[in-house]
Amino acid sequence: MNQHNTTRFPVAVDAALREAGWQPGRWDIKQAEHWADTLRAYESPGGHRHAVFPAAVEAWAEFGDLRITPPGPGRQLAPAALHFDPLAGLHLARTLGDLGRALDTELTPLGEEGDAQAVLAIDTEGRVYSLDHTGDWYLGPDVDQALASLITGARPARLTTS
Repeated sequence: MNQHNTTRFPVAVDAALREAGWQPGRWDIKQAEHWADTLRAYESPGGHRHAVFPAAVEAWAEFGDLRITPPGPGRQLAPAALHFDPLAGLHLARTLGDLGRALDTELTPLGEEGDAQAVLAIDTEGRVYSLDHTGDWYLGPDVDQALASLITGARPARLTTS
């Protein structure tokens, strides 16, 4: 997966992450556990709850609270700023639960794109999705690929029901 010498990410993505305060080995498990506890404790008025699993906790520990500004105009889409804060999706337990069932997995919030324009979610396998008013989008098989897509403005795949 090492695409460019010693960097884990493509150069523009690595630069945007470092500008936001990320560095290799970043790991705030205390904050990740706080988010996990908050999400586990939440119950929607309809009784829906959030799933919490290792892939999400690991992503929160490494990227939590980062505010990432895209470095340029984007390849196919104008990339939005990202904020890794799972509480952005706190009130979406039912929505994420429904999508998770449709995908035969569980989803939990990861953060948001833009000014609450879309919620980012992660599944038990580490795959990343974006949910906005236009639909549900697949961003990649892991957080690294999702970040590369989001930061460079690559067009995501739309999830469709068959």
